[in-house]
Amino acid sequence: MTADVREVIVRALEASGLEYVRHGEDVFEVDLPGERKLKTTCRLEVGRHALGVHAFVARNPDENHEAVYRWMLERNLRLYGVAFAVDAVGDIYLDGRLPLHAVTVEEVDRVLGSVLTYADESFNTILELGFASSIRKEWRWREMRGESTRNLEAFRHLRPHD
Repeated sequence: MTADVREVIVRALEASGLEYVRHGEDVFEVDLPGERKLKTTCRLEVGRHALGVHAFVARNPDENHEAVYRWMLERNLRLYGVAFAVDAVGDIYLDGRLPLHAVTVEEVDRVLGSVLTYADESFNTILELGFASSIRKEWRWREMRGESTRNLEAFRHLRPHD
């Protein structure tokens, strides 16, 4: 069954036009292009009983952990195929498992679409909740040096008003 699942994953990735790297027989790594989060790396791991789906979203928040975690838990109630999770060092991931019998080209496409959507839509909220002080410092630093603030525009409301 795992050989069939591997073939399905290859067909799904090739049909989507996404480039991927294969690590051994059972691990596929694909970069999903986004708008807010420019790239989300997603790893598909074929196991004995399930396909694991793992995608890094953001590093451990600098501050306001309770609000970040509460937001993620509330959001988990509406997600399909994956859920927000935190690893041992506090980094934020989207993680899920699909039983091998449920792995189809359509389902792989649906789950990758979910990962992309959830990572991209949540990225600025996670940054705002968990890194507001750093964003304010970055605004200040760039403006003092005349550096571009173009990629901070989504956080204009956090710009310090000295």
